Amino acid sequence: MNYHWNWGIFAQQVQAGEETYFDWLLSGLGWTVACSLSAWVIALALGTAIGVLRTTRSRTLSGAGAAWVELFRNIPLLVQMFLWFFVVPELLPRELSLWIKQDMPAKEFVTATLCLGLFTSARIAEQVRAGIQSLPRGQRDAALALGLSSAQAYRHVLLPRALRVIMAPLTSEFMNTFKNSSVAYAIGLLELTFRARQMQEDSEQGIETYIAVTLLYFLCAFIANRVMALIEARTRIPGSIG
Repeated sequence: MNYHWNWGIFAQQVQAGEETYFDWLLSGLGWTVACSLSAWVIALALGTAIGVLRTTRSRTLSGAGAAWVELFRNIPLLVQMFLWFFVVPELLPRELSLWIKQDMPAKEFVTATLCLGLFTSARIAEQVRAGIQSLPRGQRDAALALGLSSAQAYRHVLLPRALRVIMAPLTSEFMNTFKNSSVAYAIGLLELTFRARQMQEDSEQGIETYIAVTLLYFLCAFIANRVMALIEARTRIPGSIG
């Protein structure tokens, strides 16, 4: 193998600027974390709401929730990213479309966050639905018999227990959010994968670049795993699953 290793490349300046390659990776890491955490907030809130709709006794609400899940779950994330970035603005009124395409601040970040959040929300919705349906039916009936409304029964009885049951799959989704954010490079967000491609082309040190980026993605996913494990340990109900 005639590859010339150079682990000092990260301290070197980029060819067209005063930044170092380490600065590029640090900036990319910041955008990756910001996009992933923002998308997770959207996904968790929206996915929980859609999951609840999927378990109501209203066919209309349940059907709407099912349609949401099938729409966002069955289209590849990369395709959705392109649709939100290139197609959706063209379908809006002309003034709004021009503002989004020309003047909207952080257009790539907003689009990537929204797209990743909606995509992940469909997966979380199914997990919430499964968690609620795994509970004994008598818990819902008992809550209603005590005089709680359906909304109160979900808020105070069903959701708190269901979220504890599905903590393991939620952990996986949280980790996947960081990994799936790499797709945002396709629309120009300066996240880790985009910066890695830039660094490889600029420095021609591809192996060192992608080893460093791999370790950074691993670190993000590992920290997410440990945070969720701590939450799971703190919220575990004695005698329940886990």
